[in-house]
Amino acid sequence: MAQSAQKLVVVENDENNDREADVSTRPEELRLLEALLFASKEPLDEALLAKQLPAGTDVPKTLARLKAEYATRGVNLVRIGKKWTFRTAGDLSWLLTKHSVQTRKLSRAAIETLAIVAYHQPVTRAEIEEIRGVVASKGTLDVLLEIGWIRPRGRRKAPGRPLTYGTSESFLSQFGLESVGDLPGLEELKGAGLLDGRLPPGFDVPMPSDDAALRDDEDPLEPGDLDFGLAPPPERSGGK
Repeated sequence: MAQSAQKLVVVENDENNDREADVSTRPEELRLLEALLFASKEPLDEALLAKQLPAGTDVPKTLARLKAEYATRGVNLVRIGKKWTFRTAGDLSWLLTKHSVQTRKLSRAAIETLAIVAYHQPVTRAEIEEIRGVVASKGTLDVLLEIGWIRPRGRRKAPGRPLTYGTSESFLSQFGLESVGDLPGLEELKGAGLLDGRLPPGFDVPMPSDDAALRDDEDPLEPGDLDFGLAPPPERSGGK
């Protein structure tokens, strides 16, 4: 009995020594990065993180190591667009489900409009109407703006200078995407039964991009462009 107790003490001491060794060998910048991301209420980009970490820190490499550390835990480090944040592990999301939440069903028109914006951004209302083949009601875009899944990007350099729209970080977060480039392509859509097998010749699904940089045919938004009620504020490049 005494020998068993002695062995147990030895095992516990070995485990404690291992933990102390792990803590002592863990890079300080890893702990700092962990603290910054944990304390932030919103995702942070690498440029902002680099300013807060010791000079010379390899931010992408440190993020990759931290992501690997949390891969099997209840909280994971995930990338949303070009920013990083901690989120509950996907397979545990049911723990946080609130039964009082009411599901808001989008209309077919809103779903089609959202898909067009996602795949064709930056896109104007007129271009959405051309692709759908029907006039887009103002309410459809308002709903998507209110939810926060699309956002005004700029103004097209064309007569009337119409607003251009693109998807937001909230869209990526809602659908579990790192970028819109992760949206399914033509073959994936066919395989899921979401496209008719008898597609017209030459039909293809565009390669989506949500690059925040304005295109050559876009002008920046003006101060009054977001004063139409439901549009969310422009996304910040990083931090609070």
